[in-house]
Amino acid sequence: MDQHLEGLNKEQKEAAEHKNGPLLILAGAGAGKTKTITHRIVNLIRSGVAPEKILAVTFTNKAAKEMRERIIAEIKKNAKGQDKIPFVSTFHSLGVFIIKENARILGLTKYFTILDEGDATALIKESLKELAFDPKQYDPKKIKNIISREKGKFIHLADYKERANDPMSGFMAGIVAQVWNLYEQKKMKENSLDFDDLLLKSTKLLKDNEEIRKIYQEKWEFVHIDEYQDTNEVQYLMSKLLSENNKNICVVGDADQNIYSWRGANLKNILSFEKDYPDAKIVLLEQNYRSTKNILEAANTVIKKNKFRPDKNLFTNNVTGEKISLYEALDENDEADFVATKILEVMDGSLSSNFSSLYPSKSDGLRHEQKIERDSALSDIAVLYRANFQSRTLEEAMLRYNIPYQVLGVKFFERKEIKDTLAYLRAAQNRDSLSDIKRIINFPTRGIGKASLVKIFAGDMENLPIKMRIKIENFYNILEEIKEKITTLKTSEVIKFVVKYSGIEYELENGGEEDKERLENIKELATLALKYDNLVNGTGIERLLEDASLASDQDSLMINAEAKIEVPTTGGAVKLMTVHASKGLEFKYVFVVGLEDGLFPHQRQNEEAGADTEEERRLFYVAVTRARNKLFLSFTNFRTIFGSRQINTPSEFISDIPVDLLEREEEKGGIKTIYI
Repeated sequence: MDQHLEGLNKEQKEAAEHKNGPLLILAGAGAGKTKTITHRIVNLIRSGVAPEKILAVTFTNKAAKEMRERIIAEIKKNAKGQDKIPFVSTFHSLGVFIIKENARILGLTKYFTILDEGDATALIKESLKELAFDPKQYDPKKIKNIISREKGKFIHLADYKERANDPMSGFMAGIVAQVWNLYEQKKMKENSLDFDDLLLKSTKLLKDNEEIRKIYQEKWEFVHIDEYQDTNEVQYLMSKLLSENNKNICVVGDADQNIYSWRGANLKNILSFEKDYPDAKIVLLEQNYRSTKNILEAANTVIKKNKFRPDKNLFTNNVTGEKISLYEALDENDEADFVATKILEVMDGSLSSNFSSLYPSKSDGLRHEQKIERDSALSDIAVLYRANFQSRTLEEAMLRYNIPYQVLGVKFFERKEIKDTLAYLRAAQNRDSLSDIKRIINFPTRGIGKASLVKIFAGDMENLPIKMRIKIENFYNILEEIKEKITTLKTSEVIKFVVKYSGIEYELENGGEEDKERLENIKELATLALKYDNLVNGTGIERLLEDASLASDQDSLMINAEAKIEVPTTGGAVKLMTVHASKGLEFKYVFVVGLEDGLFPHQRQNEEAGADTEEERRLFYVAVTRARNKLFLSFTNFRTIFGSRQINTPSEFISDIPVDLLEREEEKGGIKTIYI
């Protein structure tokens, strides 16, 4: 047996040693799927497959980064002499790569703009107004979501128009078709694409153009797809098209962790893999390396109630561990108080147990080590909730008890000052990006009004006063200078140049305290850009813009590590996040709050009770399996939602857990505080 496979269990080795033909790896939570894929890829390279012939695709930049780093480390250790690595990316980054290589065919330039959610919604709002529809009556975000959902199903505008013409489709479909049509025209004029286009257009290109399809099939002979249960119709089709030539496709997933159906993820993709590939090899990874036996037993018992899942039973050789704590709170304030006090107990316990014997004297060294241990303990705690609104009372409790915290989902790249700076870079490379130009032409203030802007975009600059034309020409000269610097300076130096040369630095330096804070954030962008400095001839800026556009909620954790700006402390912080955002992460201590019927499991407005119970149960399973050592569950008797105080019943998921695995948390002194 190869030495590099020694650390794998029997099933992991079986998957790693498989080479030709389709492979389905059903990997339970904490079963070491990333480790297995990494070793499989290294094994392929050791068997003679060129690294550049291997493709590995996952969903978040964080997961792609982790996989890439592991593969590089294993190649250095076990496939010496190799200086090339496989193509590891997210689905959206893969779409960008394919589109950039074929931009001309799609009527784009290489420097097309990727619209974020806010910019795309703004363009739809603009389209509504031009079509004389009131955005207050027809919500632009809702229309954006409808278009996004259709694109995720591989439905194109022409298909939707045809369907909208059917009287049975309803009045709204006709409005969406008109808005969608104008929205596409505006994007084409601006040389821009939205997130969904990155998948839709690249997949359509592969499907419709046999010559291009063959290029990528030959480029990547071995295809790996992570989190296969989360693929939508477009991602499924893209995976199938890339691997249809030789069928060397390896997919990894867990039907029990399919929690994104609202985003188009189709559970049938993983359940039908054997039907799609009748000669597929199936490997089941059931050994969990993360959680204690008690936590795992609770997870197994809960998820077995679901009917639409391949049968599997996770096991572990870890210790039995502590029982799962259950707290019955009076209301959300009481619940948040419980979480905060328990976090303080966890921190105090961690410090006393780890340092009493090692450091008998209270020296500076001890205090330094205690701070490191405290920060480490904080970073290993997560509080998970079903809906974003629940974070408010938790944040208040963290502030009240002076506990550093981070709300995952507050994205660095969504800050106004960061978007402004990046808009200068995009506009310099893509003069057709009217959204970016509109954003920055009067920031810093240049005295260019809306009426002048309309004439600029209409190509009617000649009819503007001479002074206004000079102002506009000066602005475009700034963009031209930035474009030149992009190709000659390092990425971080370009950011510094943009901030100074555009006048942003002067404007913010001479503003109030908030402006000075914004300037500090832009400086952190320059710090973050250092990691792109090794990329020359403008490719660093290109990669930075791409990563900024495709950053997900989880990727803010990566930004924290490099720029340290989301956490209101220089040390560690407790993570507050939705259960959806926690997928793929793990923590020593996990609190799952708000376990009340109607909240978790969640019941949407106008939705029948129990309509999505299986997905909600999968979501709870994901929450439980984030915990390594200790799990805390809580529910409230009363909760105020949208200003209305509601009486709650405990979630059915609590009663699904065997009673012998639970222990009730009691109020100290038997007294419960009532908040008025």
